Amino acid sequence: MTETGGDMRMLVEQIAQALVDAPEQVQVTPVEDGDATILELRVAATDLGKVIGRQGRTAKSIRTLLGAASMKYKKRYMLEIIEDEDQEETGPAE
Repeated sequence: MTETGGDMRMLVEQIAQALVDAPEQVQVTPVEDGDATILELRVAATDLGKVIGRQGRTAKSIRTLLGAASMKYKKRYMLEIIEDEDQEETGPAE
């Protein structure tokens, strides 16, 4: 991973950790995709709503900050908030 990719990963990680109740479960994974880098953000299932926000406003704000910060490096970064299927299965089994 390049130094700039690490900087962007750390930026998203720090923001997410400040928003959630379980900061130790925040994971940001960079995935190279041609001329862009996708940053996959994973948080605890109970914190997913906190990272997305009402009508996606928090997620949109994080993406805006990521876009503004990445202008410095002249590279495109995109944020994907990943909802793990195995985290959803917390309800009672039928």
